[in-house]
Amino acid sequence: MKFNRRARLDPSQVSDQRGRPVGRTAAAGGGVGVIVLALIALLTGTNPADLLGDGTSPAVQAEPGAEGELEQECQLVADIEENPDCRFVLYVNSAQDFWDDYFAAAGQRYSPAQTTFFTTAVDTGCGRASSQVGPFYCPGDQNVYLDLGFFDDLRTTYGGPSGMFAEAYVLAHEYGHHIQNLTGQMDRVRSRSGPDSDAVRLELQADCYAGMWAHHATTTADESGQPLISDLTDQDIRDALAAANTVGDDYIQERFQGTVTPESWTHGSSEQRQAWFTVGYRSGDVAACDTFAASSL
Repeated sequence: MKFNRRARLDPSQVSDQRGRPVGRTAAAGGGVGVIVLALIALLTGTNPADLLGDGTSPAVQAEPGAEGELEQECQLVADIEENPDCRFVLYVNSAQDFWDDYFAAAGQRYSPAQTTFFTTAVDTGCGRASSQVGPFYCPGDQNVYLDLGFFDDLRTTYGGPSGMFAEAYVLAHEYGHHIQNLTGQMDRVRSRSGPDSDAVRLELQADCYAGMWAHHATTTADESGQPLISDLTDQDIRDALAAANTVGDDYIQERFQGTVTPESWTHGSSEQRQAWFTVGYRSGDVAACDTFAASSL
């Protein structure tokens, strides 16, 4: 993946709360980490609510230079060379620029979502969440939440890819959930688990939407007409597919509990997730992503 160094970034779309203290209350959210949370609880005998937090854990300790640094240091794509975290601002900007254009072409107005970076735990419109939940989207406040340490875990604990486009895929998936919230797709969920469940169909649709963004990524421009991403390679797409494989329900179950139980799936198998990302990437069309209408996933 190549970035356009001349393009501008919009750090206002990202709230950097790393190092800030959090309050209390339990939480729920949707994202690639939820199945991981459930499996951690299953394997350790832990109550999932304990991973979400109950307000008794120590306040997050501030990281030097963490708070607010993106606002000052991520103005141009070229700034990624000095502060690598600026690349996450680029992913967010690119995804939102794409969906803004897509909605506008349909005569509709896109409502942007904030992305919040945090460490350890965070208070959200869905309650308090631990970083062990993984990246997630909260429809209650229309925010994407991300502890950047997740990507280290994806590579080391789960054996995922190291390429940057794997990171971009994860964020594009979460923005897919935002689109589902805006368009009412989330209201179609009735069945909560199983390989053909509505919950799985929702997640696979978000993967398809991530593929749609990837299809258009190099032609999606900032407000000045400059594309943020100038080139994608076949390796980038392989990295995205490898990440989709790593967060498949069957992959995670096999890796951490030794058996695969499809009746408990909530996000879909590795094969399903890869297939629907590919549908979105090849078509670039939202109509191809109607997983709820698909007779077979």
